[in-house]
Amino acid sequence: MPNRTVIITIVNRAYADPGAEVDAGTTLLDLFIRSLWLGEGTRGLLDHVVVVAMDRAAYRMCRFRRLNCYRLETDGVDFRGEKVYMSEDFIKMMWSRTAFLGDVLRRGYNFIFTDTDVMWLRNPFTKLSKNETEDLQISTDVFNGDPWSEANFVNTGFYSIRSNNRTVALFDEWYSRRENATGKKEQDVLLDLIHEGAFKRLNLSVRFLDTLFFSGFCQDSKDFRAVATVHANCCRSITAKVFDLTAVLRDWKRFKWSRKKMVAINGTTASLRWTNHMGCWRAWRVRG
Repeated sequence: MPNRTVIITIVNRAYADPGAEVDAGTTLLDLFIRSLWLGEGTRGLLDHVVVVAMDRAAYRMCRFRRLNCYRLETDGVDFRGEKVYMSEDFIKMMWSRTAFLGDVLRRGYNFIFTDTDVMWLRNPFTKLSKNETEDLQISTDVFNGDPWSEANFVNTGFYSIRSNNRTVALFDEWYSRRENATGKKEQDVLLDLIHEGAFKRLNLSVRFLDTLFFSGFCQDSKDFRAVATVHANCCRSITAKVFDLTAVLRDWKRFKWSRKKMVAINGTTASLRWTNHMGCWRAWRVRG
């Protein structure tokens, strides 16, 4: 892609191998790829996606799908199984991700990072700012209406970042906090840095993304005609995410079909609503 820009997602076996879970037939990686095929202006972007595999099984499944794959060595740490939200292994995996992405920045690459539980329904580049003075554009769980407000609750599952001295310094400081952040995932530590004024201190220009375009289960987009991505945030388990994201893609296909039908009769699709995220709601009731 132009300007040394790459799209990066990171998977382990639980995200990529249909045999990793009992009765599993579809993986989050499958759904991510499917969204790129079903989305508007997204199919060609798949050629620019690098899938970073955190274990051997995930790497094999990536290669089987004929994707652009990179095997990340993790110094003997076993990242194969599902890492339940906020478990010790989940937190370790998030910090390994942060270290890798910081290294990508140091090598001079701009990138969009996307979790595999983010469905790409439209080309997000058309919704992101093209202003090259903006260092970071990051998704939010709930958007407060002001794209420059540091009171927005950020989500590190989707963001676009430019490689420069300021962003490298941010990642260096962010990763250095891990040893004194017991029980906190990397997103929590980034929020701490924001509240401490790190963005201003490092002279970073940061845009917080509107959930109208970059939505999630925490706050659904209210407009099928505008949404670019849907993230299975505010969700605890892989099984629940697969269940509810399958419904998202079904809703998207329903929207595309109804839009064609409505255009033919000069109607509207404004009445369409997302299916309730029942799988994720139920998952919060399960202990363990």
